[in-house]
Amino acid sequence: MANLQGKRIILGITGSIAAYKAAMLTRLFIKAGAEVQVLMTPGSTQFISPLTLSTLSKRPVYTQVTSEESWNSHVELGLWADAMVVAPLTANTLAKMAHGICDNIITATYLSARCPVFFAPAMDLDMWTHPSTAENVERLRLFGNYLIEVGTGELASGLVGAGRMAEPEAIVSTLGRYFRKADTLHGRRILITAGPTHEPIDPVRFIGNHSTGKMGIALAEEAAARGAQVHLVLGPSALATQHPRIELQRVQTAGEMHEAALSVFPGCDAAIFSAAVADYRPAQPAEQKIKKSAEALSLDLVKNPDIAADLGQRKTAGQYTVGFALETQDAEANALRKLERKNMDLIVLNTLEDEGAGFQHDTNKVSLLRKDNKKRSFELKPKREVAADILDELQELAAWKKDGL
Repeated sequence: MANLQGKRIILGITGSIAAYKAAMLTRLFIKAGAEVQVLMTPGSTQFISPLTLSTLSKRPVYTQVTSEESWNSHVELGLWADAMVVAPLTANTLAKMAHGICDNIITATYLSARCPVFFAPAMDLDMWTHPSTAENVERLRLFGNYLIEVGTGELASGLVGAGRMAEPEAIVSTLGRYFRKADTLHGRRILITAGPTHEPIDPVRFIGNHSTGKMGIALAEEAAARGAQVHLVLGPSALATQHPRIELQRVQTAGEMHEAALSVFPGCDAAIFSAAVADYRPAQPAEQKIKKSAEALSLDLVKNPDIAADLGQRKTAGQYTVGFALETQDAEANALRKLERKNMDLIVLNTLEDEGAGFQHDTNKVSLLRKDNKKRSFELKPKREVAADILDELQELAAWKKDGL
């Protein structure tokens, strides 16, 4: 795989039965032309020999920060690598990475790494589905790391379900795709709106929706990973991102999001409107909490500014806008009308009729409809992969060159 030729990869191996796959993973990286430095936790050496991995990688394997012979500098390793892959990643080391616990060579190097970090969990079904595991995975993602999704099948316990480490071929392909796309948006500035808006009724109540901002954050992180400078305008959401090329601006209302987008868009090459903006807001929010009294309560609502339509009319030659359409009926026809009405170049269509799509999911199933009448439909995917598909389509439509210029 030419994209890995000459790349320097740290492979961290933790104490899972899936550690036996590390031999094949190391061999595939070497075959692809990469240099591989293997790091192992002491527990992982019970499943596969450091000698085996040293022979395959043609480098010494480090199992401790210090040894009788030397200090194995985790700081230098973190600076040396083009990528770090932890595979397999146990629930134990996952928790340590998520919370900054630094008690082995892998976690010490992880905290020193300036390169992209990929993690491929491996654990039993109940461990994988435990809320603490889900929280730790989300923390690593919010730090800007890349989850390599677990597989589904027979596990070491005999149970059948999710939790298998991704196969070595899939891990190598993931890194190959990453390096193929790295810096393809260098020099580009992209505005992304994400999350819901909250339109106040009174000091304690609001009009809102179920959006979490996951899709917009996935888009921002993918665009930044490709080298773009991203301005992310995020409505009320518990989520965040810490990627150095993402400027995060938090807002509450549609009016605030509109104002933020207007101020940034003139200097951007593209805008992606993934936010679920409230269409209406109360005309006069109450200054005090509205007390329950009458059997019915009427609210006078006024229309919010249409951010996508406004920027679509303001865009100039060389600027592109991408919208979202969440439909419940006549999905494609409604999406195409929205595409034309708001002068967008590309619209992302999804529907609540598809299981695993829409709000509050880590996955989405979309179709991409273009202004030039081209259409592509995709199967259900993790939102980070959906983000990659959307940006691939935008880059093709805009005919942006590899260097972003």
